[in-house]
Amino acid sequence: MAVSLLIGGGTASGLYTDTLIEVAAVVSAAAVFTQTSGQRISQSALWLLIFAVALILLQIVPLPAAAFNGLRPELLLGNPWIGESRFRFVSVGVGRTVECLLYLVAAAAFFLAVLRLRAEQVGALLPFFFMGVICNGLAGAIQYSLSNDIAIVGLLPFTINAGLFANANHFSALLFVSIPFVVYYGLFRGHLVSGSTGLVALLLLLLAAGSRAGALIGLAITVLSVIFLSARSRASGFSVLLAFVGLSIYTIGAWTKIDTQVLDPAFGRGEFTRTTIEGIKDNWATGVGFGNFQKAYQIYERESMIFAQYVNHAHNDYLEIAFEGGVPAILLVAGYFVLLFATLAKIRRDPLQKAAFLSLSFLLIHSMVDYPLRTEALAMTFAYLNAIIFHKGFAERLSPKSETIEIQHNGAKLFVPVEASSYESGHLRQHRSNGQMRVS
Repeated sequence: MAVSLLIGGGTASGLYTDTLIEVAAVVSAAAVFTQTSGQRISQSALWLLIFAVALILLQIVPLPAAAFNGLRPELLLGNPWIGESRFRFVSVGVGRTVECLLYLVAAAAFFLAVLRLRAEQVGALLPFFFMGVICNGLAGAIQYSLSNDIAIVGLLPFTINAGLFANANHFSALLFVSIPFVVYYGLFRGHLVSGSTGLVALLLLLLAAGSRAGALIGLAITVLSVIFLSARSRASGFSVLLAFVGLSIYTIGAWTKIDTQVLDPAFGRGEFTRTTIEGIKDNWATGVGFGNFQKAYQIYERESMIFAQYVNHAHNDYLEIAFEGGVPAILLVAGYFVLLFATLAKIRRDPLQKAAFLSLSFLLIHSMVDYPLRTEALAMTFAYLNAIIFHKGFAERLSPKSETIEIQHNGAKLFVPVEASSYESGHLRQHRSNGQMRVS
């Protein structure tokens, strides 16, 4: 978790830092799976991952060339297999698709490994996430204090432009994703002062980063976090009032930042969207292969939109997935959203899961105007957020039947259910053993 946030901020392909993170994720996941665990893994999430891996594998398996007749333009027919024209690949660039397969396998392994941990172990990973966020925040603060446009070259295999990321928007995504967890720590862990300080620092860094989407999302996620999570906390109404006063001041700064910039130039996201949709229409059945957006996009560009700068992503992950994976990928994304919102009804009682759901929701919203999940740092964060949401241990520990106090008096035993609020406050956590609380 920490390593991915420190060195996984690059967006280019073939980075050795991404390979190191993938190897670390698989090895650590293997170590978890060698240990005995009583935690059950969500079967629906597991099958969704299996179908996703199978879809990528299908794109790099030789298929009869006749199967592609009429499904895509001649220019986008996949490469022939071993020089033969009778078999072709769905992917127009097999090497890039293999990279995407390894990328998915590493994130999936990390996700499944976290699901195997106990609920308290999942929460214990959060400080490592904070460690990565703090390091990125310190790097960003140093950069912005020195200059408005400073780049660090040579430290990592990509140019660092914001925090430890190559892209300022992705740095902003990491900042606003951490806001619900900072609010959670302030309200539910008794760190109100440090949580408030961290929240102010995150909001100031979001403004300094200059990401328009990041600034707006940071504002919205802060408001929702305070409202959504404070319902079950012991924070006073005065603290909530102070938070909203601070948010009002932040709103003024955000609007000032946005108003001074051009929102949508001619060569911008609107053009990217139009061109990508054209590509989806011609390749709706199979897609062009994951990782091949840049190669296929150039075929659909208008001549007036061809400049020295090239388009590397659609700046909309959903459109890019549809372009690369076709209808099967669209169905998988739809299935994920159905599964996600079905799980929402089961996580209303645990504040950590609620915070993860808020972070995940806004990361998915940000993916509509950017490509944050194309970096290892945010991909591993995405896997961690999903693991918190789909983890079955949180619901089990809050069940009245799963947590009881055993009271012994004159040889008699009485098992009293522990209230969720009492457990969450941490008063009895140290006495927990085998699903029971023993007090003398």
